[in-house]
Amino acid sequence: MNYIDTATIPKPRTWDVEPNPAAIRPTRQLVRSIAASWRVPLTDNALRDVELCTAELLANAIEHVEERCRVTVRWTGTRLRVEVADCSPQPPVSKPADDMAPGGRGLLLVGALAHSWGWHPVEAGKVVWFEVARDEGVTGDARLAALVLAAQPRAQHVGRTSKKDLRAEAVR
Repeated sequence: MNYIDTATIPKPRTWDVEPNPAAIRPTRQLVRSIAASWRVPLTDNALRDVELCTAELLANAIEHVEERCRVTVRWTGTRLRVEVADCSPQPPVSKPADDMAPGGRGLLLVGALAHSWGWHPVEAGKVVWFEVARDEGVTGDARLAALVLAAQPRAQHVGRTSKKDLRAEAVR
C-alpha cells in the first residue's frame, strides 16, 4: 500500500461558543472556512446551507439554554457533520410554526436543507447535529421553499434577546 496516495480524514475541530448572538456569524464563517481548508467537495450552495444550519443550531442553543455551547465540525469522507452540544437535557422540538409566531422555523429549515439531522443525549446535556452530503444537496423548489419558510416575519421579543434579533444575526 502506498501511504502517499491514501486519503486521510482530517481531525475534527471543536471549540466553545459564548451565549451571545454576536457569536453566531463568526462561528458559521469558521465552519465554512474549516470545510474549505479541508477541501470538502461541497458546492457553494451546499456550503451556504451548512452556514445557515450552523447558525440555526447555535441560535437555538443561545436562545433556549443561554450558556456556553460547544461546536464540533467533522468530515466523514462523504459528509460534513456539524454538532452543537449544550448543557440542557431537553430535546430539540421541531413543530409546524404559526405564520405569526416569532420563531419555531429553525429546525424545519435544518431538516429541509441538511441531508440528515438529529440529536442524542450526553452526560452533561445533548448534542444536536446535522450532516450535508457532497452529492445530495437540496436544490430547486425544495431549497427555495425552505428559504421562504425561514424568511417569514418574526416580530415578538422573548427574554433579553428577541428571536428576530437571533435569526437576523444568524443569516448575516
